[in-house]
Amino acid sequence: MDVLRAAVVLGILSVALASAASTYLQVQGPISQTIYSNGTVYLGKVAPGQSFYVLANASTVNTTGYYVNIGWDRLVAVRLPSGWSSQESPLYENPMKMKVTVPANATDGNYTIGIEAVNVQNYSRLGSLAFNATITVTPDVFDVKVSPTTVYSVIEAPEVLNVTINNTGISDDPFIISALGLPAWNVSDQVISLHSKATSFSYPIFINEPGAYTFNLTVGSSTSALVAKSYRITSYVSESLLYDYKSVDHGAVLSPVVLEPVYAFMSLLSYIYSAITSG
Repeated sequence: MDVLRAAVVLGILSVALASAASTYLQVQGPISQTIYSNGTVYLGKVAPGQSFYVLANASTVNTTGYYVNIGWDRLVAVRLPSGWSSQESPLYENPMKMKVTVPANATDGNYTIGIEAVNVQNYSRLGSLAFNATITVTPDVFDVKVSPTTVYSVIEAPEVLNVTINNTGISDDPFIISALGLPAWNVSDQVISLHSKATSFSYPIFINEPGAYTFNLTVGSSTSALVAKSYRITSYVSESLLYDYKSVDHGAVLSPVVLEPVYAFMSLLSYIYSAITSG
């Protein structure tokens, strides 16, 4: 019986040591996961026309359990769906960074790509490590919040909108913020909202004629026409002193700066006046 127990313990230790010595790949982006040979990983969502990066650490262990600081030399795509393209990571880069681009005409659904970490000329006795990565193609890769949706401004003074982009996809391609339908020239703004993060941006609008305006604030991907959302914004522009004071509380810039406390007080008075006159 003691011999049997010893054999079982020895077997368990052998499996544990073999597992500990297994060559691995530490994927760092767009998700974090340790991958072994012939493993699988789900990366996340990407829209048609967008690109994303697969990042992985070059460090690993060889089959004898020896730690190799720069073991993997290159990350390459060895199998791609039809129409997809990739750029392998530069040689000896750490972390390795491989780019994958989805075609603009890709249909929605799950796709699998084959990726391989390579030890050039097997110098570190690692060979190669292949694994599969699954990606969901969908235009639903971001959410947006815009505030305020009703603004007061003075002629040619900037009215600042707060735009928060929650990038739920895995692409770091830029987004474009633009205002359409205003009687003034407004510049589109290209911004970066990194994957799996919510980032806020200040977007100024300019109107050079008094009146009430309803326009579209549009946020969209710079690389995918399918990824876009529009929000209706109403702006009241006036030359009157009352609107000047209201506009201060909504971001309009008046000068000189030393009078900002006075402007803030005037803004408060404008709200009191509006409350009285509205009944």
